[in-house]
Parts: sequence; structure tokens; C-alpha cells
Amino acid sequence: MNLLTPSSGSPLKIILAMAFVVACWGYSPTGIHIGLQTYDPVHLALLRFLLASLFMAVVAVFRGIRLPKLRDVPLLMALGFFAVSLHHVAINFGQQGVSAGASSVLAQSTPLFSTLLARFVFKDRVSLWRWGCVILGLIGVVIVVAGDRGLGSIDVHGLLILLAALSWSLYFALQKHHTGRYDGLTLVCYTVWSGTALLLIFLPGLADQVANAPLRVQFAVAALGIFPSALAYLAWAYVLAHVDLSRATMTLYLVPPTAMAMASVGLGERPTLMVAVGAVVVLISVLALNLERRPAVQVVRV
Repeated sequence: MNLLTPSSGSPLKIILAMAFVVACWGYSPTGIHIGLQTYDPVHLALLRFLLASLFMAVVAVFRGIRLPKLRDVPLLMALGFFAVSLHHVAINFGQQGVSAGASSVLAQSTPLFSTLLARFVFKDRVSLWRWGCVILGLIGVVIVVAGDRGLGSIDVHGLLILLAALSWSLYFALQKHHTGRYDGLTLVCYTVWSGTALLLIFLPGLADQVANAPLRVQFAVAALGIFPSALAYLAWAYVLAHVDLSRATMTLYLVPPTAMAMASVGLGERPTLMVAVGAVVVLISVLALNLERRPAVQVVRV
């Protein structure tokens, strides 16, 4: 399956796949908040990706993936570290002090960090338009963080969500500069497995937390492992196989409002006016950033 070349497909199936992706990734902040009621952040990340790893193993058996080359193992471990280990541990710790809705908005700042990395790490030329988008987006981030708990309660939790977004940016940068070595399914399988392997250092104590977790929390964590971390990827791969990447990514701007709606129902959260305003500013900046014409690259989320 070529994820870069759009092909004809049923419009209804494509729309349903997009809606499924948005729903899965919109659920993630709410699922994390429910999981944190019983699990500590590191055990929640480990359990989530143990489940995702098992699910992807089943998919790999039926779809078939090739073994990685030995020289690529460090790259795959780095992808797993940034996409799974660091990203999800940081976001779990961050969501201990940030609402699910605000977290979903801050996580959308990944393209802003990608622009900063392109300029200061990879020495790419960054246009004035992109700099303007970055500045606008960072203003929106400040508004969201300040509006979530109030100006007097700004602490490290919001910064940890931004660290998670930065981690995603590093993952995308590594993936972009090594694209073509593996197909999308193979790459995401090894990324999930390597990231889960790194999380195994937190295995002690996990069994006790699993045994003591109430059924509601168990269902929420199981859903985190299967839907946002596994099934959503397969649906996203289907979308990218039939829709141009730039058009497909526009769908992701529906994730924060979906996350806010789910948090409102599942957690009783009500976003403040400042969070709503900041969300609009961040999403406008990221949308404007993506409207600039640039070469398309494969995007694989885990």
C-alpha cells in the first residue's frame, strides 16, 4: 500500500475512516485522565503500549512485515523513544495538572516545533510566513496554558505537554530524514515495539496497579491501547492511501474540539473562554502553516 499516492476509493468509507481517526485521537486525553485515577503516569504508558504492541503483533502476523536490518535498530529505538516512551510519559505527567481539552490543543503545537527544529537543527530555510505562524501559535499556547487553570497556577504540567509535542516533532523529523526504508505498517510496528521495550523499565509495580484498578479504569486503558494507538493508525493509513496528505491532515483540526466534547461528557470538563480563544489561535496558526506549499512527506502516528 502506497501511503503517498492517492487512489480511488469509496467516499463513504474514506469519510468513515476519517471520522474514526478523529474519534480515536479525540478520546485519548479523556482516556488518559480516567487512567490516571488509578495508574501512575509511567505505568499507564507501559500498560497502554503493552496492549498496543500485542494488537500490532496480531496485525503483523496477518499482514506480514519484514525483519529490520541490524544497522537500522538504533534508528528504530530512537523512533520508539520519541514517539512512544518520551511522548506518552510526558503527556501523562502533564495531564495530571492540565485538562483533557487543553492538553489536546497543546498537543497540536507539534508543527510549530517542527518548524523550529527545521531552522535551528537541520538548518533549513524558514520563510517569513512560517515564522509568523510559529509566533502566532506560541501566543495561542500561552493563552491556553494561562486560561486552563488561571494565571496564578501556571506550572510545569503545561510545559510537559509541550515537551510531548516536541518529542513528536523529533520523531517526525527522524522519520522524514529516513523515509523509504520501510513501509508504513512495518515502521509503526517496530516503533511501537521498541518504545514499549524502553518502557519495560517501569514494569515493577504494574501488576499491583492492574489488580487494584476498577473496571471503568480498565476499560478506559484497554480502549487507549487498542483504539488511539493501533486501530486509528490502520484507519489513518487507509485515508492516506486514498486522499492527498495535505487534505487528509486538515481532518486532524477536528481532534481538539472532539476531545473537548468527549471530556465534557466523560469528565464533566467545561473549557474556559481563554482556553477556547487560545485553541482557535493555535489551530489557525497550524492551519496557516500547513497551507504553505511544501513537499509532501509520509506521516505515521502511533
